[in-house]
Amino acid sequence: MSTSVDDAVRALLLLMPRMVGRAKRIPVPEELQSLALAPRHLSLLSYLLFDGPLAVNDLAARLEVAPTTVSLMVGELSGKGILERREDPADRRRRIVSITDAQRPSISAWLARGATAWRQALEPLTPDQRQLVIDTLRAYEAAAAETDSAPEAGTESVTEGPVP
Repeated sequence: MSTSVDDAVRALLLLMPRMVGRAKRIPVPEELQSLALAPRHLSLLSYLLFDGPLAVNDLAARLEVAPTTVSLMVGELSGKGILERREDPADRRRRIVSITDAQRPSISAWLARGATAWRQALEPLTPDQRQLVIDTLRAYEAAAAETDSAPEAGTESVTEGPVP
C-alpha cells in the first residue's frame, strides 16, 4: 500500500490528538497529585525507573539538557521525597540519583503503561524501522518547534502550513 504525504499527514492529524489525549488521561496516582509534577519530570523519572540509579551527568546526557538543569530538577524532586541522592561508592565526588523506595511503586504503576504500549508497538519492527519511527518523531518535534518560533503569515495552505 502506497500512502501519499498528504494522506499520511491527514492520518497523523487524526492520530496525534488521540495519542496526546490518551496520554493526558493516564491519571497521576493520588499520592503523587499534590507534588505538582511537570512534563519535564516525567522523562527524568522514566529514565530512573527503567535504567535504574544514574549520575546527574548521565541523566543530563540522556535528557539532552545541561547538568545544572538536572541538578535543579533532582533537588526539587528530592525535596518532595521522590528522589534520593547518594554518594557513588566508586567515586565519592559523584552523586547517584534514584527514586525513593516509598515512591517507586506509584511511579512504576503510572509510567509503565506508556512503556508497555511503546514496547508492544515497537517490538514487531526491525531495528531500522524502530530508528525510523524515532527519527520521524524527532523531525516532527523539531519542525513543530521551528513553526512555534516563526512569525505567523496567515496565508499558508493546508498542505504547506504548520501541522499541530
